[in-house]
Amino acid sequence: MVADSTVGTGTGGEPEPSDGLRTFGAVVQALREHAGLSRAELAEKVRFSKHTVASVELGRRMPDPAFVERAEESLGNTGVLRKAADRLARQPGLAAWFRQWARLEATAISLYTYECRVVPGLLQTKAYMRAVSLSVPPRPSEEELNERIAARLARRELLSTRRKPPCAFNFIIEEAVLKRGTGGEEVMLEQLDHLLDVIERNWNVEVQVMPLWQPAHAGLDGPVQLLETPDNQWFAYSEGQKNGRLISDRKEISVLQQRYAKLRSQALTPADSRSLLERMRGAQ
Repeated sequence: MVADSTVGTGTGGEPEPSDGLRTFGAVVQALREHAGLSRAELAEKVRFSKHTVASVELGRRMPDPAFVERAEESLGNTGVLRKAADRLARQPGLAAWFRQWARLEATAISLYTYECRVVPGLLQTKAYMRAVSLSVPPRPSEEELNERIAARLARRELLSTRRKPPCAFNFIIEEAVLKRGTGGEEVMLEQLDHLLDVIERNWNVEVQVMPLWQPAHAGLDGPVQLLETPDNQWFAYSEGQKNGRLISDRKEISVLQQRYAKLRSQALTPADSRSLLERMRGAQ
């Protein structure tokens, strides 16, 4: 099962103000003012925009890990911001091994996902989310199930074209995933409709289907995600049974980028993938 963050977002694509985000922002603002810095001056030190600094201080944006580290260094290096940021990641519905990736994901400018098990979490419908959660033992309690679903529904707003800047998404999904029938015919019909709707509405989202017959396949080692941060650093994430691994080593990331580039060339084009989804939808 794909783990998900509980970072909520508003109409502008940034996290909705929560008590945790507001508190973190207030601490940043207090330390900044104590240091005698304007927002523009702090922005220069942390190498993020003045708009980003304002959004963090107002509790509207999940702080990027690089922002936290640079702000910590610029505002006294007391450790307060690191500890506060760590608490922000402790949210219901989010697997422990996924938390650090979720923080990076919240402000990513590029995000690439290859998935061979389920429809990627960002593209799932509520009914599909429920079916996935109930498929993998042990079955969650009603409270746990609701937390997982709420987490995924909130994360879907990361796709918003109103984010500043919008994140560029590419999803490669195995055709077998779409033919598995997770949740039954009605659930999959809705899921196919949703995929087509996302493609139609979000110009920043590409969906490619990996055909069943593909003798040369660069993704045989399993699912992988790659993302680019606002300061153009790349990270990768791989996930298995009850675990996940954040990858920051540049050599490992280079290998995964090569594999992902090959996957994109081996999958159907976005246009052909859309045509296949439409045919699958019509055949249901």
